[in-house]
Amino acid sequence: MSRTLSRRSLLKTSAAAATALAAPNYIRARNANEKLNVAIIGAGGRGAANLNGVAAENIVALCDVSTPAVEKAAEKHTSARKFTDFRKLFERPKTFDAVVVSTCEHTHAFATLLALQHGKHVYCEKPLTHNIWEARVIREAAAKTKLATQMGTQIHAEDNYRRVVELIQTGAVGPVREVHVWVGRAWGLQSAEEAKANKDILFVTERPKDDVRPPAGLDWELWLGPAPARPFNPVYVPGPKWYRWWDFGNGTMSDLGSHWNDLPFWALKLKAPTAVAANGPKPHPELAPASMQAVYEFPARGDMPAVKMTWHQGSFKPPQWTEKKIPQWGSGVLFVGDNGMLLSDYSKYLLLPEKRFTDFMRPKPFIEKSKGHYAEWIHACKTGAPTTCNFEYAGWLTESNHLGNVAFRVGKRLEWDAEKMKATNCPDADPFIRREYRKGWQLV
Repeated sequence: MSRTLSRRSLLKTSAAAATALAAPNYIRARNANEKLNVAIIGAGGRGAANLNGVAAENIVALCDVSTPAVEKAAEKHTSARKFTDFRKLFERPKTFDAVVVSTCEHTHAFATLLALQHGKHVYCEKPLTHNIWEARVIREAAAKTKLATQMGTQIHAEDNYRRVVELIQTGAVGPVREVHVWVGRAWGLQSAEEAKANKDILFVTERPKDDVRPPAGLDWELWLGPAPARPFNPVYVPGPKWYRWWDFGNGTMSDLGSHWNDLPFWALKLKAPTAVAANGPKPHPELAPASMQAVYEFPARGDMPAVKMTWHQGSFKPPQWTEKKIPQWGSGVLFVGDNGMLLSDYSKYLLLPEKRFTDFMRPKPFIEKSKGHYAEWIHACKTGAPTTCNFEYAGWLTESNHLGNVAFRVGKRLEWDAEKMKATNCPDADPFIRREYRKGWQLV
């Protein structure tokens, strides 16, 4: 496939996008039993899992920079058209209704925005974008449409999170002023000994200088997309090796933060922090850290008080954990309220201290059971029903996660003006809020 679009193709794509945005009522009603025509952008790795999640619909297009990934997916979806460059897909936008984006993090926004501009429902793998500015662009673009959007935070659909949200929002532990989130995964920049102990999938401390031939069928230039050019090396692919490199990802914070910070964001109705500070090892210009910590300050929301949320990654743990005041779970979320604590992970939760809650009467469930994370999105595409991880919600969550990395990289507590998307006390943060793109790539 050509790496650049012809002038004619660009004009066709731009015209179709303009028509879609100019017509707010373009989404036709569908019978809930009618199948969607779905285009898949990113068919290997997480893309294969996401494809499986929507496979009951009509899969009409398969796109991946890796030809073997497309061919593998095509074994089951034999009638689907095949693409290498997702921009080519949008030359014939009338052939599909919805798009599933599962590319690497650094190209999420590009594929997602094209889909929104062409009036296509979008499911995008987490994190929604590569940086704060991109998250703002996507959230605002989605808000102008009536499209069904969903970020791939699959655990959001499970019952356990729903029960925790109900408990926190009905005051089971009283007003919450402190939250700790920690994940045991420690992948990224660290010593060889630490990498082995932490079961990292790769040990690397600097960008390789040698030029290695890409695997057969991988279009390396398209894989790089808007990121700075560099020679291929197996330290970048397959995924998730790439997520530790700042040019392509944002480490564990943006990856697992999408899942674990989701719970306090939902339960405490969080949106934008007013300040963020971070600490850990000396920032590396190329690589995200295996271990780090970020402290967020959120203002009061309605009848909820101001709250401090601390993210602990790898070797960092909450004081309640290190002092063994709570069970030693490998990953978790701890809500500290005026009247007790609630400890949760993906599948279970505890009210602490347990003796205090022996006779506690849990509220009757009031958050509806999910149809399933993919099913919820498919249903929304067909009926206009809401989704729970739509781009409005997911956009704010993504911005916040990225802000923790920005604070880490500049090594300074940031005073954050969300409206202006500016760290008011730190101009050095600007390059990490919005990046420059490689020639030939432009988001807006």
